Amino acid sequence: MEDKFENLRPYRQPEIAPAMKRIAQSEHFGKMAAFVFPGRDTEEIRRMVAGITTTEEFQAKVMSELNKQVIKNSIRRFSSHGVQFLDPAKGYLFVSNHRDIMLDSALLQQIFFRNGMRTTKITFGSNLMSSQLIVDIGKSNKMFTVIRDANMKEFYKNSLLLSEYIRHTVTEEQESVWIAQRNGRTKDGRDATDQGIVKMFGMSEKAGMVEAISRLNIVPVAVSYQIEPCDFFKTREMYCRMCGESYVKKQEEDFTSIITGIVAPKGDVHINICEPLRPEELIFPDAVAPNDFYKNVAALIDRRIHDGYKLTCNNYIAHDLRSGDNRYAAYYTDAEKNEFVRRYHEALNLPEENKEIVSSIFLGIYANPVDKKSG
Repeated sequence: MEDKFENLRPYRQPEIAPAMKRIAQSEHFGKMAAFVFPGRDTEEIRRMVAGITTTEEFQAKVMSELNKQVIKNSIRRFSSHGVQFLDPAKGYLFVSNHRDIMLDSALLQQIFFRNGMRTTKITFGSNLMSSQLIVDIGKSNKMFTVIRDANMKEFYKNSLLLSEYIRHTVTEEQESVWIAQRNGRTKDGRDATDQGIVKMFGMSEKAGMVEAISRLNIVPVAVSYQIEPCDFFKTREMYCRMCGESYVKKQEEDFTSIITGIVAPKGDVHINICEPLRPEELIFPDAVAPNDFYKNVAALIDRRIHDGYKLTCNNYIAHDLRSGDNRYAAYYTDAEKNEFVRRYHEALNLPEENKEIVSSIFLGIYANPVDKKSG
């Protein structure tokens, strides 16, 4: 069975030690060590990393320390809720809204690590595996490949294989998987589960649709950031698309977004592990056709995520600025509004001709979750 997933799976234990040695000899190691282990001798850290032999050791000694530095240096308050819904002995499929390339899943792992729970395997787009260093770090950290940019025939084949691997992990290995609710990050603040993702989940099970989805133990996850990761980048991309321009990512743009997400201020961050989907919730009286069923499951996941999303002062400020009133003034202070307005004016200084469109896009990133929550 394992050979079937050779091109997807994370590293096995015998592959960890060679990967650690490659990481330790990377030309970027000094900068990484300085961020993760500030004030410690680089050669000492190099020897420590080179001596790691298991995924668990890598996560405990390196990835957890990286998450601690992210939380310490770029997050004002980090909070979470929902671990009480989970059975540590079971495997789950965590379906999360997606705001940051790396941190959505990384911070969830830190919650599990803090609570003495097993971390999850993590989906990782093949487009992001741009270097041996990134591959080594990712696959040593329980990340597995989601193949992008395939033709229709290959897309179906790759989707079926991915579905089989997720089901194998959750139902046979009794391990958990993290996956985003859609392909690519939410850029407009409107978190929505792709119906095609849900359909992919069920491709690997020949039983009825309800059983196929139910056996995966789906847990929606809502992650909210006070300061949206890469909000200026997202504004620029959406502006180009709205103006009819073809948006082509620059070389290393995804890597730049990863680094920006790690180091840029994020304010308050909250992760809500929502209540798992229950089998009885998957029985829809109006869902006769498969597409209706998958659409209803996606809507059920969305309701969990929208209910679990924690709005911050910036969401309310943006909504009031966009609507031109003070409806939500009780949810923020003058100082918080002034700080957001300063950031808003920075966005308006992006080199675009139509400031009205830029304003609508930027405010929408923050304001739209208020409408989703109240709707």
